[in-house]
Amino acid sequence: MPTVAENIVSVLRHHGVQRVYGLPGDSLNGFTDAIRRDGDIRWMHVRHEEAAAFAASAEAELTGELTVCAGSCGPGNLHLINGLYDANRSRVPVLAIAAHIPTAEIGSTYFQETHPQELFRECSVYVEYVADPVQMPRLLEIAMREAIEKRGVAVLVIPGDVLLAKARNDRVATIARTTPRITPSDDELRRTADVLNAAEKVTILAGAGVADAHDEVVELARRLQAPIVHALRGKEHIEWENPFDVGMTGLLGFSSGYRAMEDADVVLMLGTDFPYQQFYPSRAKHIQVDIRGEQLGRRHPIDIGLVGTVRDTARALLPLLNEGRSTRHADDARSHYRTTRSKLDDLAVPSAAGKPLHPQFVARTLDRLADDDAVFIPDVGSPVVWASRYLTMTRERRLIGSFAHGTMANALSHAIGAQAAFPDRQIVALAGDGGLAMLLGELITIVQNDLPVKTVVFDNSSLNFVELEMKAAGFVTYGTDLRNPDFAAVAEAIGIRSFRVDESTDLETSLAAALAHPGPALVSVKTARQELSMPPSVTLEQAKGFTLYAIRTILSGRGDELIDLAATNARQLF
Repeated sequence: MPTVAENIVSVLRHHGVQRVYGLPGDSLNGFTDAIRRDGDIRWMHVRHEEAAAFAASAEAELTGELTVCAGSCGPGNLHLINGLYDANRSRVPVLAIAAHIPTAEIGSTYFQETHPQELFRECSVYVEYVADPVQMPRLLEIAMREAIEKRGVAVLVIPGDVLLAKARNDRVATIARTTPRITPSDDELRRTADVLNAAEKVTILAGAGVADAHDEVVELARRLQAPIVHALRGKEHIEWENPFDVGMTGLLGFSSGYRAMEDADVVLMLGTDFPYQQFYPSRAKHIQVDIRGEQLGRRHPIDIGLVGTVRDTARALLPLLNEGRSTRHADDARSHYRTTRSKLDDLAVPSAAGKPLHPQFVARTLDRLADDDAVFIPDVGSPVVWASRYLTMTRERRLIGSFAHGTMANALSHAIGAQAAFPDRQIVALAGDGGLAMLLGELITIVQNDLPVKTVVFDNSSLNFVELEMKAAGFVTYGTDLRNPDFAAVAEAIGIRSFRVDESTDLETSLAAALAHPGPALVSVKTARQELSMPPSVTLEQAKGFTLYAIRTILSGRGDELIDLAATNARQLF
């Protein structure tokens, strides 16, 4: 009879798991040794367990399949937690093996003792403690099923001695994801159609739930003559080949998306969990479609809530909707979008000689040079702003990140999992200098694992987005300075082909060479620190905040910062 650890590995292999991301440790030895002797599953050694969980999250996001990460007892598996929060909030299937201290020592405040089943409860759909070999592989099967069906994180807490114990049952069950068709009732569909048919101006807000429903949503927009605004996680699924696209709304969006929402008398929310209440129009009716009934009305009061998959609900609604609607609302929204898009593109220009590069120019140049099926992964903060506004999606391109959990240091760590799953695909991490530095050791991981990740560093020597938040709230920027190394020199020393860009004239050549390099490559770009990334609607409080910031900055003797701010953003005023 195999050990519990060997049985776990057999079950994972049977279900197509090809990699386990983690860092070894004594309590995990039974599991890692079982992987070694199996030979089919690859152990993806990282420098920090947080990166292991992020990598598993990215692989699950891109493939839709169950992925696995592991950590040793105590501090080891605790390091997984931030990446697991990210995976759970992104609703991707990840199994985490959290090794535990010896069974006999639990409850004695033993060395490295924690209570993982309590600690992981908030960032998982399932977490259970395996106290005896007799519980396995049944609990493994339950955990996998929970992760797959609920699209979240399942955690098994297993003491090292249980992993090494002989299994009482070595069965290998088959767990396949179900693909149900879920549509609202006929009565609900009819009521919804009546509201939509009576409306003069319908706007669609599309989120991640429109994945695999692109054509149905575009047809819905055509029938309703509705502009389509997307949330950030909906961008990769609905922006491309979409004549009704009018951009994004929210803190990272721009004015055309905001206006299309404000002008609507009905907002049709499709598969979105867009969290910012202030960006929902107060006077419009709201109809929400989501596969999770508990999400209905969570962000804004709704008039009709429908439980269903977006594709199937759209197909069921289409025959009930009237043809021949006025195109005025859609035409106006698209015209405004063209104007807004043109203004945004006008900001993506080279800087003068000797000046830091405008980040918009960096993102737009990268967009032009990258492959049509590239996977872009921005760090949380200002790289997300430039990615959302300047990267163009195609049918094959992907844009993933920590868009729900919003943690720093995700870009390079996510890229590890993305590149491992797609070794021949162009994976591009858009790293902030703060995010890259936080898990800088993962540059070593991509070299050790032969992963040809391309990293573009936005080096503005600051926690840039935090500074913007401070300015908007009226605070003098403080504690946000970063004294950075030469990231290109650091990466080159690690074994990564690297380029440093201090002049706009050098950007295209360096990016093109990095993208064409067969191995890992890094481009460190000196970008403007004072670049403003304003939301589509500036509130009175934000305007007051900037005034207070200016006054306080002058009084604190840092008036030169205001001069830099004005000089950097002068082109936005004309």
